[in-house]
Amino acid sequence: MIPGSHLSSVYRAGWGNLTDLYELTMAYGYWQQKIHERRAVFHLFFRSHPFRGNFTVAAGLALVADYLENLCFSVVEIQYLGSLRGADGQPLFPEAFLHYLQRLRFTGDLFAIPEGTLVFPHEPLLRIEAPLLQAQLVESALLTLTNFSSLIATKAARVRRAAQTDTVLEFGLRRAQGLDGALTASRAAYLGGCDATSNVWAGQHLGIPVQGTHAHSWVMVFADELEAFEHYAAALPNNCTFLVDTYDTIKGVENAISVGLRLREQGHDLLGIRLDSGDLAALSIKARQLLDDAGFQTTRIVASNDLDEFRIHEIKGQQAAINTWGIGTRLVTGHDDPALGGVYKLAALADENGQLQPRIKLSEQPIKISNPGRQQVRRFFGPADEPLGDMIFAAEEVPGEERTVAPFHRTGTQEVPAGSRWEDLLVPVFDGGVICYDFPQLEAIRANCLRQVQAFEQSSNKPYLYGLSPKLAALKTELIENHQ
Repeated sequence: MIPGSHLSSVYRAGWGNLTDLYELTMAYGYWQQKIHERRAVFHLFFRSHPFRGNFTVAAGLALVADYLENLCFSVVEIQYLGSLRGADGQPLFPEAFLHYLQRLRFTGDLFAIPEGTLVFPHEPLLRIEAPLLQAQLVESALLTLTNFSSLIATKAARVRRAAQTDTVLEFGLRRAQGLDGALTASRAAYLGGCDATSNVWAGQHLGIPVQGTHAHSWVMVFADELEAFEHYAAALPNNCTFLVDTYDTIKGVENAISVGLRLREQGHDLLGIRLDSGDLAALSIKARQLLDDAGFQTTRIVASNDLDEFRIHEIKGQQAAINTWGIGTRLVTGHDDPALGGVYKLAALADENGQLQPRIKLSEQPIKISNPGRQQVRRFFGPADEPLGDMIFAAEEVPGEERTVAPFHRTGTQEVPAGSRWEDLLVPVFDGGVICYDFPQLEAIRANCLRQVQAFEQSSNKPYLYGLSPKLAALKTELIENHQ
């Protein structure tokens, strides 16, 4: 099992039909034209940052690898495909093609930017090099696994940055977009910087720390709030964080303190209180005063209630005494940007002689014109190891000490300072259908993401430089002109 992935542990492996129909019809067309084995290069990338932000966190690679490693068509899936009919009532796919699919496994190469890395528009997060049919067939699965994970990891990183050193808890299971939306969101949120989740399923399958309090219904079950807190403390003396706003928040804090004093007599402590409504900043300040006066200086104040990075920033600006943030709906749904918008484009295809030829997708919208050829991303660093800029270049050109970058949507070029350290971001993950990458644990990915965000903040005083190498920019211009 690949560390940090839940696909093969939760879902029945195979996933041949985890695709859009047009990919299967194209696959059949390639097979029928006998070009299905030609080597093809596809890149997965996005065109703009979500949340009107200035970075995106790459995520979902472990899920992608789990999918590709287990990709096959089950008997049931083949039977379903055999039942599909065209407009004339005849089978959509012939039996010979279905037999071919039944034997299909992924045999290609995958290069990817490691999870937790901050990435920028037009940079390939994934580069697939595989027989054309295989590379086409996996398009939708790779997009859904990468797009959603990267979206939520980015949101979590933004929340983490707003919360500064406070604890951030992901509370989104009940508001997530379906079961896997919840599980994948919990994974991505932890990767992006959350400290724990309320989702026990994610704790079981992914090893993410789990935390939780109790609901208003617990308080409402008993005759009064004090009795409810007392019974909760009797049941779980080592896990007492009381939700104090069911009736009257300040009275709730006082009741929590009362029970907390009894907990201390038993050798336990009041871990925290949670505020879920009202003026969170003002209530937290008053609650902190009451707690401190009663000797509960280490008791944490947890806030929830439709929070996100913007609301956290606003509340902290009011000198709130909150030190733990429970983030649900607005995190796991990617509010207010429902999708990353990643795309998957053909960049090169082998000719009759097996030589890769660049391909380009044109558009009247410049942002939608794709970059041709096999691509790599080089990141340059300054003297304090802060990132300076990224250069997308053709993997065959091996740029050496080339430091010239042609920024997107700007004229001219920019130079990265001489002697700048660099590293190439896309690393081999599959070689001939076999995994060749040592997948880190989720904790290591999370730590990498936190380091990346901190490093980019050091260089955030000016727009980040990213674009094409001069050679790749020239190739792109040449192909555009040849197609006009």
